[in-house]
Amino acid sequence: MILALSGSSVDGSLYVDVVDLARRSPVWWDDMVTVWSAYGLGVFALLMTAVWWRSRRVGAGTAVAALAVPFVVVLAYAVNSLLKLLVREVRPCRTLHVVTLEACPARTDWSFPSNHAAIAAAAAVALLLVARRLGVSRRLGALACLAAVAMAASRVWVGAHYPHDVAVGLLSGALVAYVVMRALLRRPETLARRLAATRLRPLLVS
Repeated sequence: MILALSGSSVDGSLYVDVVDLARRSPVWWDDMVTVWSAYGLGVFALLMTAVWWRSRRVGAGTAVAALAVPFVVVLAYAVNSLLKLLVREVRPCRTLHVVTLEACPARTDWSFPSNHAAIAAAAAVALLLVARRLGVSRRLGALACLAAVAMAASRVWVGAHYPHDVAVGLLSGALVAYVVMRALLRRPETLARRLAATRLRPLLVS
């Protein structure tokens, strides 16, 4: 089933206001937001690595949960991409014909929901749940969530998405990560014992 959502009727005026504000903002700020929008997801990879490294000192079960984070993110991306194919919302930069900071993607590169927002939210929620087992949920969790919101906002700022695209992307990624990680964190020790008997043992314990 293809929904063919017309995003401009949802919050097109808000999108235009944001894009206009971006055009009138200082160049240094626009450059910074553009770089973050394009490469900011790398920050989550660094956070995943940091959490995994610390988890090895806590226990094999926690390390398994930390290692699962990137796989959960990939799953969230797959679910979000499926939603894109079902909805098929044309990018706002093509529908509204505005000048944006980022080059307008191809017409068949659908807009709803935002993959960047979904990936960021999935990573943030998964990291937050694992970090709670490490006792660092406040600092790392707050950083990951802030980075996810910043990523979502940047995608609107550069003109790649409508506000509702990133809002639903955040929700989609967060829900997938929460459901999968909560299920995994119930009994991570069983999988940890199996993996500890393989060549993957160095990934689980320090």
